[in-house]
Amino acid sequence: MEEEQSYVITMLVENKPSVTSRITGLFSGRGYNMESICGAPTHDPNISRITIKTKATPHQFGEIRAQLNRLIDVIKLRDMTEDEKAVKREMALISVAITPQNRTELVQLVDIFHAKIVNAGTDSYIVEVTGTEDKVSSLIELLLPLGIKKVTRSGILALYKDLEESHKNAPTP
Repeated sequence: MEEEQSYVITMLVENKPSVTSRITGLFSGRGYNMESICGAPTHDPNISRITIKTKATPHQFGEIRAQLNRLIDVIKLRDMTEDEKAVKREMALISVAITPQNRTELVQLVDIFHAKIVNAGTDSYIVEVTGTEDKVSSLIELLLPLGIKKVTRSGILALYKDLEESHKNAPTP
C-alpha cells in the first residue's frame, strides 16, 4: 500500500468567478484533502496563481494533476514539491497574551526568528512571521507556553527562481 506524502502544486488560472470553486470541488468530490490553498491575482489582472498543499499517495497525486490539467481555466500547472528551483514561504499572524513576565521572552523570540511585532496592545501582541513552513511552525510551538490567543496562517506560496536573475542579484558573501 502506498504511503501518503505532502505535495505542493502551483497553477496559473483564469481570474474569473467559480474557478477556485471548481478546483476545490475537484478535491472534495474525490475525497482529497487540501492542507492549504492560497490564491490571488498576478501582475496580470486576468490571471491568478493558486498554490495548494495536499497529502496524497503518489497514485492519487497523479490523478489530481491529471484532473486539474483537464480543467479549462487552468493555464499552467507545476509540481513544486521537491524542486530546488522553487522558493516556498508561508506567513502567519500570531496573537500572544502579554504579561510583564513573558514580554522579554516574546521580544527575544521575535528577534531570533526575524519576525515583527505588528501590533502592541495592553494585553496582547500580534506577531508577523514569514519563512518556511518549519520556521513558522517552530515559532508557534515556542510561543505556545507564553499564551497564544489566535493564529492565522497564509498557507504555502511558491515561485520558481529565475536562475539567471538570482545569480545577478545574489548578495555577495
